[in-house]
Amino acid sequence: MLISLSFCINAQNEDLRDERKNEIGLSVSDLLNGAYQFQYERMIGDHISVGLGIGFKGDNGLIRLSGLDTDKIQTGDLTYSGFKFAPALRYYLNSTTKYSMDGFYFGAYTKYSNYKSDLDGLYTDDAGDDFIVEFDADISVLSVGFMAGYKWAISDRFSINFLIVGPGAGFHNYEIENKRDLPDEFYEDLNNALDQYSLFDFIDADFKFSEVKGKTTFTAPAFRYGITLGYSF
Repeated sequence: MLISLSFCINAQNEDLRDERKNEIGLSVSDLLNGAYQFQYERMIGDHISVGLGIGFKGDNGLIRLSGLDTDKIQTGDLTYSGFKFAPALRYYLNSTTKYSMDGFYFGAYTKYSNYKSDLDGLYTDDAGDDFIVEFDADISVLSVGFMAGYKWAISDRFSINFLIVGPGAGFHNYEIENKRDLPDEFYEDLNNALDQYSLFDFIDADFKFSEVKGKTTFTAPAFRYGITLGYSF
């Protein structure tokens, strides 16, 4: 009797694991920054899955970047909006009887982000003359890296995915379009101001804007983390 009952339970669990190879999710942590990221994940093997995240961000959010504030350049807070795509490959070390995509995992990811921003403020040159600063910025970042996390199956269909660590490298491409006439020395003062900006602590010396070249590229460390609520089917 016990053997028969155990066999039936195991058979039912295996059926659940075989049937539920898809999952959709919403990143809860991204909501704090005014972003909506939706994810789809598909099991393609006993331990392997592939996924794709698509995110959209508006100007609002709890996380804001303070503007530049030096003797010569003062700007407002930096806001940005745009989208991102994030394909991923995961390997699950083991899983419970809830469904196949849970437990500890590790994997690799790539992420492409594109954001629009603006930089508005006031610039004062050496002679004490004031100029209005008005820039539009186009920011694109391609990141690649590894990740590790844990997916907790809280019911037969719902799970919480904790992306614990995701180190990698980001390849940045920034372009700015000047809407106002500014003196030549502004760009040197802008680069000096950015050198003191904490956001760019990891940027190499190639991060420079110029009057004739309003764009720059650089490589910086990338990090991924987050919490996602998922539903399997």
